[in-house]
Amino acid sequence: MSEPVATPASPNLQDGPVAPAQVSLWVAFLAMMRWSLASIGSMLPLIVVIQAMLAAGIVIGFGFLIPEITAESALFLSSGAPTILLLTIGLVIVPQGVARARASGALDYQRALPVSRPLVLTVDLVVWTLIALPGVVIGLFVAWLRYDLTYSFDWPLLLLASVLVTTMATAVGYAIAVTLPPMLAQLASQVLVFFVLLFSPITFPASQLPDWFQALHAVLPIQPAADLMRAGIASDTYAADGRDLLVLALWTVIGLLVTTRALVRRK
Repeated sequence: MSEPVATPASPNLQDGPVAPAQVSLWVAFLAMMRWSLASIGSMLPLIVVIQAMLAAGIVIGFGFLIPEITAESALFLSSGAPTILLLTIGLVIVPQGVARARASGALDYQRALPVSRPLVLTVDLVVWTLIALPGVVIGLFVAWLRYDLTYSFDWPLLLLASVLVTTMATAVGYAIAVTLPPMLAQLASQVLVFFVLLFSPITFPASQLPDWFQALHAVLPIQPAADLMRAGIASDTYAADGRDLLVLALWTVIGLLVTTRALVRRK
């Protein structure tokens, strides 16, 4: 007589469908980090070198435009260079990279992965922040060598401002890249780099601009970003303003909302 064969218990349909195994957030974050770094590939060291050269070029090159530069002018110029680096990465390099990813279909593939859509933006924020840090340090070091400056770091403010400026610039750059057509997004990023370098009160005081241009920069995030970074680098000379923090935070939230909405939107 044959023994009865045990059969697996069937799931109770009243309990609902069995949920698939979920990947932990940390594992997904590390996997996306490897993906992001691999997508940059051999260009990563070159980007870091270019950022360092840009920092040194701003500090030294812009100094040639100021005849008989004083210690005060040198400090203003040098404390503005890190802001230019962070804004250039977020408003120029990030949207160009995202625009290329959209054109090639890589962004659509990332959105199809079983990970949280906002995690894609978070990974890019971390990656580009790490890429920007060497350039910021080198820029301040070159300024110290070139002009014999003395810094007075307010570390909590400097760290907060650096994270907030990078987040704002990357979020706004990402928003540009995911809302505009790829070609137009790349063109907009090229225009932004000239606006940041030549027409924004980062390396020169806002008082040198026309009144209407000063009013425009009062609502844009560029001048508040520079003022907060400057107060963190030379706290004995420059003070932080709560309004700068408010404007910068507002633009950060707008960029994050637009980007997150575009990433989670079903096509």
